[in-house]
Formats: sequence, C-alpha cells, structure tokens
Amino acid sequence: MEGIVQIPESHRDLLDVQTAALSTIGSDGRPQVTATWFIYDENEGTVKMWLLDHRQKVKNMRANPRVTLFILDPRNQFRALEIRADAELAADPEMVLERQVSPKYYYPDFRRYEPNGETRSAVTLHIVKVNALDEPPPDWEDVTPR
Repeated sequence: MEGIVQIPESHRDLLDVQTAALSTIGSDGRPQVTATWFIYDENEGTVKMWLLDHRQKVKNMRANPRVTLFILDPRNQFRALEIRADAELAADPEMVLERQVSPKYYYPDFRRYEPNGETRSAVTLHIVKVNALDEPPPDWEDVTPR
C-alpha cells in the first residue's frame, strides 16, 4: 500500500470507537473541535464522514482542509490515536457515503432525522501523519489524587 499512511496495528481497534473529536481551524485561526461519527476505509487508507453542510466544521474544512481527528480509548485514558489529515469534501446527493456510515451506528436510514432541505457532504480525510499514544506519565504511580 504505497502512499498510504498506516495506522499502527497496536491501535487499529480504536477505529471501531463510536465517536472521535474532529479539530478544524476557524476563520479566526483558532481550533474548533466537534465530536463526530466516522468510518475507516481500509482499502483507501482514509477516514470518512458524512456531515451536514451548515455545520461550522464543514465551513471550516472548505476554507482550510487541514484537520486532526483524535480518538481516545474509552477504556484507557492514556491510549489514543491522533490522525492528521487533509479533508476532501464532495456533494453526496445520492447518499452513497450514508449507506457506508450507517451500519456502524445501527441507523438504517439517516434521512428520517434530517431537517427538510438539508444537504450533506461526503468528507474523506487523506491521512498525512498518525501519532499513536500509549503510555502514562513516567511518575504516574507517584501522583496522589487530590
């Protein structure tokens, strides 16, 4: 898989976590972070999302496609995946990506939850760098809870 940034085998299970934090850059230059659903496309080595066009994160990605997706292990606060990527947005009127995303979240059809006239974009995150985090601070055992 030349050209694809690999997710370390030790952290691949985190791609099954239900929610990740997506960080985009707002027009004021500050990070904007939102919880989001996602899927990992093993064949392409990309992360995909299906997002409402009126949301701030979509507006931010259209202006600046550099993003970070952060996935925290729900069972271990010291284990996480940081995925830095370039976002590609495309109209998805046929809801192709919806049919790929919905099985992970047990929704047979997102349309019944959509506001009337709302549009969505298929978002593909082309991974640039992956940081796998997996260790507590060296002095963790010496820390006394307050």
